[in-house]
Amino acid sequence: MYKEILISIDDREGRATVLEDGKVMEILIARKERQVGCIFKGRVSDVLPGMNAAFVDIGLERNAFLCANDAVIEEGDARIEIDEVIKPNQEILVQVLKEAIDAKGARVTSHITLPGRYLVLLPSAKYVGVSRRIESNEERKRLSDVAESLRPEGMGIIVRTAAEGHNLEELKSDMDYLLKVWEKVMSNSKNSHAPALVYQELDLVNKVMRDIFTEDVDRLVIDNVQEYNNMRERLENTDPEMLNKLFLYTDSRPLFDLHDVEKEFDNALSRRVWLKSGGYLIIDRTEALWVIDINTGKYTGKDRLAETILNTNLEACKEICRQLRMRDMAGIIIVDFIDMESIDDQRTVLETLGEELKKDRTRTNLVGMTELGLVQITRKREGKDLDGIMRDTCPVCHGRGKVLSPKSVALRAYRNIIKEMNIWHRDVAIITMSPMAAFEFAGSDGEEAKQIAKACNITIRVLASTSVHIESFNVAFGDKSLLGEHPLLSNGQQARAVLLENTCVDDGSALAIINGNLVCVPNGCDRVGKEVVLKVVDSGAYVSKAEIVR
Repeated sequence: MYKEILISIDDREGRATVLEDGKVMEILIARKERQVGCIFKGRVSDVLPGMNAAFVDIGLERNAFLCANDAVIEEGDARIEIDEVIKPNQEILVQVLKEAIDAKGARVTSHITLPGRYLVLLPSAKYVGVSRRIESNEERKRLSDVAESLRPEGMGIIVRTAAEGHNLEELKSDMDYLLKVWEKVMSNSKNSHAPALVYQELDLVNKVMRDIFTEDVDRLVIDNVQEYNNMRERLENTDPEMLNKLFLYTDSRPLFDLHDVEKEFDNALSRRVWLKSGGYLIIDRTEALWVIDINTGKYTGKDRLAETILNTNLEACKEICRQLRMRDMAGIIIVDFIDMESIDDQRTVLETLGEELKKDRTRTNLVGMTELGLVQITRKREGKDLDGIMRDTCPVCHGRGKVLSPKSVALRAYRNIIKEMNIWHRDVAIITMSPMAAFEFAGSDGEEAKQIAKACNITIRVLASTSVHIESFNVAFGDKSLLGEHPLLSNGQQARAVLLENTCVDDGSALAIINGNLVCVPNGCDRVGKEVVLKVVDSGAYVSKAEIVR
């Protein structure tokens, strides 16, 4: 497998991507300083015994959340009571585990960890651990002995996967660096008043250097001269053998365009993900979890249905694990594979999924398959996922994913008029709506609005505006003088207008708005989105008709 890292940095954003055999597997984006891993000197603002947790002011918009188990190191099985170890107004050194998301503040811990290239320093622990991904018992024993010889008194060490095969001198150099970082953290803490940031997690480039640019990477390409020089200098001091894998990209064509990565950034936000076979995944998220559904789609197989289902599910296993890494999906992930009757097929899918998950740098846990055939996965959550970084909640649907249909909005407006007329008994109602809702309210020939006006014994004027929220409407009641403010169109009148798609009927017509009046343009569908000159050929009280002059 050929593995490469591409890094593109400009004044506004830093982006990195990991490719395996030319396929994008991971995406990292940095638009502001990263919270996860930062160390703060905080002040306890509130202790909540009922939740066995505390809130800590660390200087961010929202107070951070500190669980009792994250406040002290557990001893035995005894339950830790938060009010016994944390007091209000107490100053405390904490590190961000999960950054603030939406209305939730950051989650923090007082168990500080300082990761290096090969080791992780644990200032508040007293043990040595070795990454479970190092499978050789002999190598685990060697690294454990080396780590024990390097472990500072009163502290702990975890040996990272990247340390495999490296000697004492290389690991000692990493430990010396981490001890200097810890000394700086303690010095900053001593000289700061809470709340204060005392250690900033590494920027994008240094994080890639520390966590991703390992021996299994064939090359790293970066398009920023300054960062390239910084990386060379660091490698010369820490890992000179990796220098021949580092390249500077100087072509005028954008680096990500050259490798067709930009397209993958868009695909990583898509709800539907196609498989090569013709099947597809549907990826949705809720507040509590992610849901992935697998469908055979266009794939019909060759012979047996069971074989078609198995092949689709196996292909989905690889793509699911790729999407987990690429989107940085975290928390609880529920996968609804296509139902398999064969126990052997179910076992094959789970084994394949488990093998693919091992390629993920982020800690994952495959829980298994439920009686309903749902597979449960958990993946460690840190900062915002790709979706959270690149997208905001839709201001129209507010995260629901759907909006009211024009018909539903029109009916709401109708009921509103009836209710208000029972109170005010006015002569005129001017109703302003989005174009599609206005057309649905009026009817294609104005007959719907005419019937409403007759039923309510009121004169109605329907106005359309593209600036009105698709789910909203406004009704103004008054006397006959209101009508003069909104004159109707006249036959022969000409005006410029942009044609809008008419989703309420399927007759090839388009809609236009002239001075707030609804205009139907027969055979205008092929000019939708373009500005044209219209001539009114049939003026109406609710909907007029016009032809395209040019």
